Amino acid sequence: MRLAQTPAADGFRMPGEFEDQAASYMIWPERPDNWREGGKPAQKAFARLAETIARFEPVTMLVNQDQYAHARAQLSPAVRVVEMSSNDSWMKDCGPFYVVNDAGEIRAVDFQFNAWGGLLDGLYFPWDKDNQIAQKVADLQGFPVYQVDKVLEGCAIHVDGQGTLIATESVVLSEGRNPGGLTKADAEQIFHDYLGVTKTIWLPEGYFMDETNGDIDNMVNFVAPGELVLTWTDDETDPQHEISAQAYDILAAATDARGRHFKIHKLQTPRILKLTAEEANGVDPINGMLPRIAGQRLTASYVSYITTNQAILMPTFDDPQDAVAQQQLAKLYPDRQIVPVPATEILTGGGNIHTIAAGVPGRQGGN
Repeated sequence: MRLAQTPAADGFRMPGEFEDQAASYMIWPERPDNWREGGKPAQKAFARLAETIARFEPVTMLVNQDQYAHARAQLSPAVRVVEMSSNDSWMKDCGPFYVVNDAGEIRAVDFQFNAWGGLLDGLYFPWDKDNQIAQKVADLQGFPVYQVDKVLEGCAIHVDGQGTLIATESVVLSEGRNPGGLTKADAEQIFHDYLGVTKTIWLPEGYFMDETNGDIDNMVNFVAPGELVLTWTDDETDPQHEISAQAYDILAAATDARGRHFKIHKLQTPRILKLTAEEANGVDPINGMLPRIAGQRLTASYVSYITTNQAILMPTFDDPQDAVAQQQLAKLYPDRQIVPVPATEILTGGGNIHTIAAGVPGRQGGN
């Protein structure tokens, strides 16, 4: 069912990722012009993540028709497999947004998706099947849907569930996503109307060389309202240092929708990771996908973790900093188990673990 009004007018808001969660959805990777060796290593990484999430909540894997039997054989009965057409495998970005009200009702919001920039600077073409994912998943779940004619991806924003949203200008205002781009006022009105947001905090840019133009989910995450983790490096020769320092200054000076100053925790990045020649050469150079080049930097960030009710699934990179980040997150989330998830293979496709799994809210209480 498509809804005529807006979520804000109907008394709905987007919850924070730390609020109650009922399930997760993922999309099976297969395209050979993004994932090396026909996607086989990525499929193992996705399967490992799905099985890990399934320890804590139900997981659904969406699979193209030609991969259904293979995916079903690779996944345990703990993971539901559903045939659904897609162009690639970034569920958090192309799937539905969710909004809730104080009575516990859940509805979906279907923004448009154009592969992070359309024909101007998008990463693949076509993207028509991915643009249908949000509506199809909402139908599968039985949630009423609000339709929005603007492009916005799930990893482009983070919210605290209490009216605050953080985003990067380089992503939300990019010309490729919406013809002519959006103004800040345009975007903030959309955030208000469709996500229940009353305060937007803008960072100029995201993680250095992030091919999506700099999604917020590699830079910042909400631990709780008024409390953040921020990607950080002490290495002043790394361009990421200046980006993170600027973000810190903006966030330290800001207040949220309820007037609180933020408590900010810095999460050091691992060593700089780059695509190896073997990884790059394993990708088929087919027209339609951004080419993979040996030596290109990967977006290795511990901030891009997945929050479930009982656990934090933390990306790891076979780096000494993995243990440090795990200890930090354990202190920040004393009521949740910190579960390491190898993420390097997922990075080779352009994202991190937060990008490939989308949480579905559980029943919410009032704030």
